[in-house]
Amino acid sequence: MASKIQASDRISYKAMTRASLSSYMWKYKTLYFITLPAIAYFIIFKYIPLFGSVIAFQNYNIFQGISGSKWVGLAHFKRMFEHYDFLNILNNTLLIGLYDLVFAFPAPIILALLLNELRIVFYKRILQTIVYMPHFLSWVIVSGIAIGILSPSTGIVNQFVSWLGHEPVYFLGEESYIRSVLIGSGIWRDSGYGTIIYLAALAGINPDLYEAAEVDGASRWRQTLSITLPSLMPTIMIMFLLHIGKFLDFGFERVYVFLNPLNINNGEILDTYIYKAGLQSQQYSYTTAIGLFKSVVGLLLIVIGNVLSKKTTGESLY
Repeated sequence: MASKIQASDRISYKAMTRASLSSYMWKYKTLYFITLPAIAYFIIFKYIPLFGSVIAFQNYNIFQGISGSKWVGLAHFKRMFEHYDFLNILNNTLLIGLYDLVFAFPAPIILALLLNELRIVFYKRILQTIVYMPHFLSWVIVSGIAIGILSPSTGIVNQFVSWLGHEPVYFLGEESYIRSVLIGSGIWRDSGYGTIIYLAALAGINPDLYEAAEVDGASRWRQTLSITLPSLMPTIMIMFLLHIGKFLDFGFERVYVFLNPLNINNGEILDTYIYKAGLQSQQYSYTTAIGLFKSVVGLLLIVIGNVLSKKTTGESLY
């Protein structure tokens, strides 16, 4: 008898939920209305262009269009892996992405923890503004600043090297330094802006936890390890999953402005190669295949990372 009552209750609850859906949406119509521009943006600029990925399986001709171009199957993907320089370019992309994950990803977390320890509010606000500012500079300006600082003749870094008694180093003229320059410039530009979400998460931590820890005699370092970092972990995991999704998408403009014939062997990545082969050489189908390869790898990394995160920490994107 009890089971029958529970089943009937579930049925009536579902019916009530479906019946009230339209009234619920009407009640919050303003919120749904202001989401329409964002929905339209993703449909127009994110989902509709996905249909253009079909040219990766064609010999695309701009005059014949998608419907009139010849189908070639996986020929462009085969050509991609057989290209004499593709494995080197892929290796550069993987290494730079790995360095970015190891060094650049933790930088905003560490900076947010340091800013959170400041007790003088006025000084803290000024310092936050200073570290946010580089994010609003274009990569062209950032590269100009980096080139000036690293100049072998007038750069402050090489002046310090000369003061130590060593020969000046042409950092952008030697391929062994280009990856460090790319990662370092990215940390300087974006780590301050990346602290915003972590500082917001830190502001949501219950202060009673710190008061109880102080009563127990815990130091600030011990409070950071036992309270702050565990409280930040859900945010860190979500940001980590979003980061690995763009593991192969390091960014065209942030690399292209630093490249030259002397460092291109270690600095060329998939994004810059796509620009040269796709736009400059007009190999649209071939570069679409490379872009599709990047997207599939990113999707797989997100799925795998999400599964592992859910099993280990309980946090996931979906």
